[in-house]
Amino acid sequence: MKPRFVGRLGVADAVTTFNAVLGFLAVAAATAAPGLAARAVLLAGIADGLDGVLARRYGSSKAGPYLDSLADVASFAVAPAVLVFAVVREAWDVTVALSPAAATPRTALAVGVPALFVAAAVVRLGLYTAYDVEDEATEGAQSTLAATVLGAAVLSGYTGPTFLLAVTGAFVYLMLAPIRYPDLLARDAFLMGVVHFLAVLFPRALDRSFPVALLILGLAYMLLSPWLYWRDGFPTLGSSDGDGGESAFTEDDDAVEGTDGPAEDDGGGDGASADGKGNA
Repeated sequence: MKPRFVGRLGVADAVTTFNAVLGFLAVAAATAAPGLAARAVLLAGIADGLDGVLARRYGSSKAGPYLDSLADVASFAVAPAVLVFAVVREAWDVTVALSPAAATPRTALAVGVPALFVAAAVVRLGLYTAYDVEDEATEGAQSTLAATVLGAAVLSGYTGPTFLLAVTGAFVYLMLAPIRYPDLLARDAFLMGVVHFLAVLFPRALDRSFPVALLILGLAYMLLSPWLYWRDGFPTLGSSDGDGGESAFTEDDDAVEGTDGPAEDDGGGDGASADGKGNA
């Protein structure tokens, strides 16, 4: 007897499933090896962009958009939140226990901010799947972007608890804010993808230059792109025209073609529109 997925899922769905597995591996490694966990999160972002490319090339399945959102919860909501918690817990020597002695402000921050991040990412993914999949811009920062920035920060050595919690808290707001983030042009998405790939492969090369570059690019997109990202000679002011590319800073929606149901790299993908892997 064949498994139910035989004949129903495609190659893009296999990559999406691998994305979810990377999220689990990141969680498993977060306490003992945060650097390895950060690389797994960034690799999940690459997989998130790749599944959209494959979906457009080979077609998508009806299950594709739903698989994509579920995988994104694992890799771009839970995994980066656990990574931040693990790093902050180690730095602050936080003890998590059901006792009055453990209920300190630092414990509340170490647990509460990552927990809010998970909640915001899940809500954002649901809203994206329901309302934004056909748009070339999306409301709220992409969960793939949030995961990429946090993973790049850890790989870059910016692991101070105050910094990590501040960035995580900023994304809690930005993922739910009514701010439109534009898709990247293909040339810009390609550049981001190259830097992303090099940060995963060579995190310590040239004094951590690749993760630092990815962190700077991610923060610049996070803070400036809704107002200053230029497409076709004009600033987007929260909207976009033209071709979007695949990267952690674009929505990877594969949910609008043919058999796809309503549906974010990079992966995410925490970008753009038309294939079956909605990544937010």
